[in-house]
Amino acid sequence: MQSARRAARRPSSTPGRGSRGARVALLAVLALVVTGCTAPKHQAGTTPPPADVDSAPSAELEPFYAQVLAWETCDEGECAMLEVPLDYADPEGQTIRLAVARQRAGDGDAIGSLLLNPGGPGASGVDFLDYATDVVSDDVQARYDLVGFDPRGVQHSQPEVTCLAAPKMDELLAYDPDYSTPAGVQRSIDMYAEFSAACLDQTGPVLGHVDTVSAARDMDVLRAVLGDTDLSYLGFSYGTQLGATYAGLFPERVGRLVLDGAVDPTLTTEESTLAQAVGFESALRAYVTDCQAGARCPLTGDVDEGMSQVRDLLDEATADPLPTGTDRPLTGALAFSGVAVTLYSQSYWTYLTSALTAAIEERDGSILLTLSDSYYDRQSDGTYSSNQTEAFWSIGCADSRASADLDDMAAEAEKIVAAAPTVGSYFTYGGVLCAQWPVPLVGGLADYSAPGAAPILVVGTTNDPATPYAQAQALAELLSSGTLLTYEGEGHTAYGSSNDCVTQNVDAYLLEGTVPAEGTTC
Repeated sequence: MQSARRAARRPSSTPGRGSRGARVALLAVLALVVTGCTAPKHQAGTTPPPADVDSAPSAELEPFYAQVLAWETCDEGECAMLEVPLDYADPEGQTIRLAVARQRAGDGDAIGSLLLNPGGPGASGVDFLDYATDVVSDDVQARYDLVGFDPRGVQHSQPEVTCLAAPKMDELLAYDPDYSTPAGVQRSIDMYAEFSAACLDQTGPVLGHVDTVSAARDMDVLRAVLGDTDLSYLGFSYGTQLGATYAGLFPERVGRLVLDGAVDPTLTTEESTLAQAVGFESALRAYVTDCQAGARCPLTGDVDEGMSQVRDLLDEATADPLPTGTDRPLTGALAFSGVAVTLYSQSYWTYLTSALTAAIEERDGSILLTLSDSYYDRQSDGTYSSNQTEAFWSIGCADSRASADLDDMAAEAEKIVAAAPTVGSYFTYGGVLCAQWPVPLVGGLADYSAPGAAPILVVGTTNDPATPYAQAQALAELLSSGTLLTYEGEGHTAYGSSNDCVTQNVDAYLLEGTVPAEGTTC
């Protein structure tokens, strides 16, 4: 998940973004274009449930809570567009439309709807729905209508955040900044100012309203329109921040919320960035340890020496980009993106070994470039299959902004590099991204404790690089009804990708409301 996310980190690097989609994209499946929601085949012909109109927070919002979705059949099952206010402070003003997709409960006797968010921010829940069947257990699919939605500004929602043309995005993502001089820092600020100006020009007013608080209010409208009295929700990575925000706004509407790969929404961007840099450093060290224990590893010597060799490769790519067999050489930024994406799941470490072997032994950056492209949803024809990166940065700058003061960023960079010497530099000077963002900061909630909410299940992985375990511990404590389920292992998020213990505990909670005993570890 972006860090809280998404943290002030080097904005053109990848580590901040966190989602189940990061792993799926690595296999080029989440990047498939959803066509059904924009070009429905025919009417689904289902009888809509009664909307929960009585839960509308105000009379002005009642028409949104009372709307009836026009479901159409699509590749995901059923698709529709949800209308919500652009600005909840002006509900009678401009409106926007959010893409929604639904897969009906398998046994026809649904407990209710289970809303899904794969993270990001900026990952498409509509696209994710096709792959949720590999994540959510059969028992849960049998009893819940699975509902994916694209938050405001994301992918299939209208309007979506749009910024630079693909060639310009290529340049931005490949750029290796020089933060050693004030002029170099200013160059980066100017580049992101150009990016953000393009976002405002291409996107319009919605750019100022893609914040997480507004997205959580949208979820309550969707809950009501689906006919659910309470919200049941499965959120990964940034999706935990969205879920915690919902709980803080509507504690009385909390049903069964699973927050996996948790973000601590109370951290400053600086705190979140430091924690995430340490998380990726730790995940890389675990990979190097495993690699060197294998039969063929390009990293020689002990673990510290192996980590140094990875750093040397990143430095080499910065100083003299590696050839890739294309007209796009592998820069340091792209090399780090290729490394980082494989750390989201231990099952992808073999890809990293292949990539490092080619880069170190043959000076061939092609595999690392392919990995980097998969993370950014860049296709072989040079186009991008989603707007996740634009939405990621836009939502991040709406929610929180790091200091862009030169002295502040330099002091922060020193702390980060000291704590994460191999990868820390890619998390520094994050304040440059939002330094000249063209719309005001919105911010988050003052209180996330959600007093009176039903039990909320928080899931944390002990060596999660993108959302370090300490944040899961903090969120479980922060929520008045939070309970922590711990998975001892590697990778980002746990449900559907770890072990039977996690699945059984999450399923018992979703299906029966049974909360794991305090201290449960899988």
